[in-house]
Amino acid sequence: MTTQMKAVVVPEVKAGWEVRERPVPEPGPGEVLVRVHACGICGTDLWMAHGVLSFREFPLFMGHEGVGEVVALGAGVTERRIGDRVGMPMMQKRCGACDFCREEHPNSFVTAGNCASPTLTGVNVDGALAEYMVADVGGTVLLPDGISYEDAAPTVCAGYTTWAGIRRADAKPGARVAVVGVGGIGHFAIQFAKAVGYHVIAVTRSPGKHALARELGADDVVADGAALKEIGGADVLLHTSSSHAAAIDAMTGLRPWGKLVLMGLAEDEMILPALPLTTHSHQIIGSAHNGMEYLAEALDIVARGQVKPMVELFPLERVNDAYQRVASGDVRFKAVVTF
Repeated sequence: MTTQMKAVVVPEVKAGWEVRERPVPEPGPGEVLVRVHACGICGTDLWMAHGVLSFREFPLFMGHEGVGEVVALGAGVTERRIGDRVGMPMMQKRCGACDFCREEHPNSFVTAGNCASPTLTGVNVDGALAEYMVADVGGTVLLPDGISYEDAAPTVCAGYTTWAGIRRADAKPGARVAVVGVGGIGHFAIQFAKAVGYHVIAVTRSPGKHALARELGADDVVADGAALKEIGGADVLLHTSSSHAAAIDAMTGLRPWGKLVLMGLAEDEMILPALPLTTHSHQIIGSAHNGMEYLAEALDIVARGQVKPMVELFPLERVNDAYQRVASGDVRFKAVVTF
């Protein structure tokens, strides 16, 4: 096996992304070495590259939407075999020793946010924007046979987030589900919600996305909460946009006992309308990666062809082009780097 690999480097805040030579890492006990075949670029990657979120010093070696093939096993690994196709989501390993970990919670974003020292792929350890990466075996998930690497990569984070939020909402069969924002997460949300039989309403102020939302499976498309209310409202709002204000506006159309599921990252403050929140008995649910079982379910749904990620593919040599297009909002809807 080669001893050198190409990896994506972010040398400093808001700098262009570069490809550099690095040594191929070696798997330690309980770890696997993965030959990466594809890795998506997530909005969280931009926040780290722009210094909005900071978990380690620059240069950064990011990527938490990686998928590939296991090519080497560390000591003691029995759960994976050479040749297994796997995904590597962000939450890789909990410390196992802190007060939170003593409660024996499963891998999830809640664990990532509460464990004293979690291992987070592409966040505080090197990620999958490289030809090879190592991961704790418990931080990998097997890919179903029917899914391509290009489709699996964005499902490992954006699709996972979306499906976990839908499962968390626990809506009744035939419920009216509104998706606020039609982007990297939103385009997944429309398709997942439709795949399980909900009446899906897309909420977007972008006229150019109305026809696309219908193609993705939306039964109705509206511009705001007032229009949502006018057509009958929604039992569940899935907030997938980069604006909390859009979610608050959409709550105008949230039915009594309805749920708002927050899964989109946004920088604006969220000021809730207290009176309707109380009088309508609304629920506000924070949701991201709620457990690896939901990732496995999401991958299976995509593998069956019920959901199709919309991706733009970029070879490794064009990773800076991919970054620039994501940063400018020009990608519809996920940029995936291939190796």
